[in-house]
Amino acid sequence: MRYRRLGGTGIEVSSYCLGAMMFGSEGNPDHDECIGMIHTALDAGINFIDTADAYGGDNGESEEIVGAALEGRRDEVVLATKVHFPMSDRPNHQGNSRLWITRAVEDSLRRLRTDRIDLYQVHRPDPHTDIEETLSVLSDLVHQGKIRAFGCSTFPVEEIVEAHRAAADHGLLRFRTEQPPYSILTRGIERTILPLAHRYRMGVLTWGPLGWGFLTGRIRRGEAIDLTTGRARHAPDRFNPDLPENQRKLDAVEELITLADELGCTLPQLAVAFPLAHPAVSSVILGPRTPEQLDGLLAGAELTLDDATLDRIDEIVPPGTDLIDLTWKPPSLTDPTLRRRPVPDRAASKSNRLSPDQQRVQA
Repeated sequence: MRYRRLGGTGIEVSSYCLGAMMFGSEGNPDHDECIGMIHTALDAGINFIDTADAYGGDNGESEEIVGAALEGRRDEVVLATKVHFPMSDRPNHQGNSRLWITRAVEDSLRRLRTDRIDLYQVHRPDPHTDIEETLSVLSDLVHQGKIRAFGCSTFPVEEIVEAHRAAADHGLLRFRTEQPPYSILTRGIERTILPLAHRYRMGVLTWGPLGWGFLTGRIRRGEAIDLTTGRARHAPDRFNPDLPENQRKLDAVEELITLADELGCTLPQLAVAFPLAHPAVSSVILGPRTPEQLDGLLAGAELTLDDATLDRIDEIVPPGTDLIDLTWKPPSLTDPTLRRRPVPDRAASKSNRLSPDQQRVQA
């Protein structure tokens, strides 16, 4: 296994990172099998494991599994976890505030059975919390020795820039890594995030190399897609073959399968090798649910994509193109009230009058 430096942290991590999102009741409920997969990854030379408090359900199940697997092997591993998503229905058990992060890190340390977290990541932006508040508590945790470094995950470029400016202005430590979605079908970060990470010497650990399942080889043109199970159940519009944007994905998949056949590899192996070719990427997160999936991905570890192959991929999905958009959506896009003035204020003329129907709506 080849190792790369994680940005400017001085930490060296394997080119593959084992992601633990599928470990637990929301993926593989067999704890012993999940622990065996972690040991398989370590034995293969992977020294980087990524989980989150919210994985496996709202009780930190994935962290519990990882903690059990690392008993006696903790010092072999660069251990990463995350904070942000709700861990209960209580109002302050989520987000990026000092109050919650202070509590959440202690919970993660307990579940992971460790005295320190090597990389603690803010899982998503929090529009309700000042970035200085978040950076301040994370800086304190570094000084206390509870975390070695901290980063962000799926942050838009403007949020990363704002965080770096806030750190400089207030004398705080800064985000040292970013964890963005990146695959052959999700290449938008090549426009901004990856160049920015390179400029700021941020480590990059990418997630979603299999393109939400489209690059597993199981979703093909002309074959029925069950929209009631798996990822399709949560986001059916991303899979519905009747939508033109999904036809583009299926077209790309067929061309990529042909390319993988020519290379003598599987489509998932081709998909996982692709992000590793970018100079800004430190490690690619593998998120297997079963031992067979992990074994299949590890079997492609020696696959090298030459320039001719990367040129072919660029022809199929041009650089910077998102056929699958996995970016974080700020409230300014998801909340219509932030994009629409009250009806009486929308016209250029003050003499605008509402129709009777509009008046009833306003009432």
